[in-house]
Amino acid sequence: MRKPVLPSRLDKRTATLCAAALAGIVLAGAYVAWHSGPLDATAASEPASSQAVTAAKDNPSVDLSDTQARAVKVAPAEERSFPVQKHAVGSIDFNEDMTVQVFTPYQGRIIRLFAEIGDDVTKGETLFTIESPDLIQAESTLIAAAGVLDLTTRALTRAKELYKIQGIAQKDLEQAASDQQSAEGALKAARDAVRVFGKTDAEIDRIVATRKIDPVLVVPSPISGRITARNAAPGLLVQPGNPPAPYSVANISTMWMLANVAESDSPAFHVGEPVKVSVMAFPGRVFEGKVSRIGATVDPNTHRLTMRSEIRDPQHELRPGMFANFVIETAPPMRSVAVPMNGVVREGDGTMTVWVTTDRHRFVRRTVKIGLQHDGYDQIVEGLRPGELIATDGAIFLSNMLAGGVS
Repeated sequence: MRKPVLPSRLDKRTATLCAAALAGIVLAGAYVAWHSGPLDATAASEPASSQAVTAAKDNPSVDLSDTQARAVKVAPAEERSFPVQKHAVGSIDFNEDMTVQVFTPYQGRIIRLFAEIGDDVTKGETLFTIESPDLIQAESTLIAAAGVLDLTTRALTRAKELYKIQGIAQKDLEQAASDQQSAEGALKAARDAVRVFGKTDAEIDRIVATRKIDPVLVVPSPISGRITARNAAPGLLVQPGNPPAPYSVANISTMWMLANVAESDSPAFHVGEPVKVSVMAFPGRVFEGKVSRIGATVDPNTHRLTMRSEIRDPQHELRPGMFANFVIETAPPMRSVAVPMNGVVREGDGTMTVWVTTDRHRFVRRTVKIGLQHDGYDQIVEGLRPGELIATDGAIFLSNMLAGGVS
């Protein structure tokens, strides 16, 4: 009878090691399964290709799942007009070309004031009154001239009656007529002298009739505007042309905007160019005007020059000292491809990119060159054609996916 073949000692050791290794693998798998928990149903259901991120050197791209694609807004690139503008800041001030210093025309002492700083006045409205010795002298001369005219008129009447009865010679009648004509001329000159002080004909007639002097000289506003300064007080002696002026009045239909613009921007500005101004006091409002003067010198310390603009203010809303931002169109608008600002990403190396797609799932990053900005859009100078589909919102999300290498 044939004996069975028994395994050698080495074969028994190999079988033991294999069995131990297999048991270890089974135990490790059970441990991992127990600690990892249930799988994400959404991730498990999506195909592996939808989670792929390609980072090719020339055209890096990102593939999105349906869920991810719905979070990215896509629209075709369109052309828009971009105004060529310069921006700067300035401050509002009164139009000094339309500001008048109101002096008294004659020496006198102030009696009463009728206006305060900030008051709006009309042309001819009384600002203050003074007691003028020159007016007193002129009215005294007027009263005397009126008395002389009355006297010479009565003398001429008597002379005519006497001449009729041969009571006087003809030369006496002629002398009486000459005296009466001289008195009429003197009275007319006296009335004109008083009228220079602002007295009306009715007031002059009253002075002549009552033989009473009116020493009050009225100083009116020469223009309609706003009181910008007052250096007057009752009892103060004022002289013609002696500063400071009792009052200053500014026409506020237009205001000045003074701005210090950069030396490098100065060639773009020209007198007569339209200006659009906004101030913090009236958000959303735009005041229009034009450049009226450009400074002839540049400040050597700041390398800026002063530019002045006249701003229309028909409602008298602007106040001196207001901080103002202004925009000047220095050239005709440019029509170019435009992308919403959220659709342009500044990469870490400083380049500007957009994400282009054809199927709304696969997005390819493309480097572009931007120019002007207006109304929330970037001008694309090169790198994009009108009509191409781009990510208008969510572009930064795509760039982060590419940078991370995972979806």
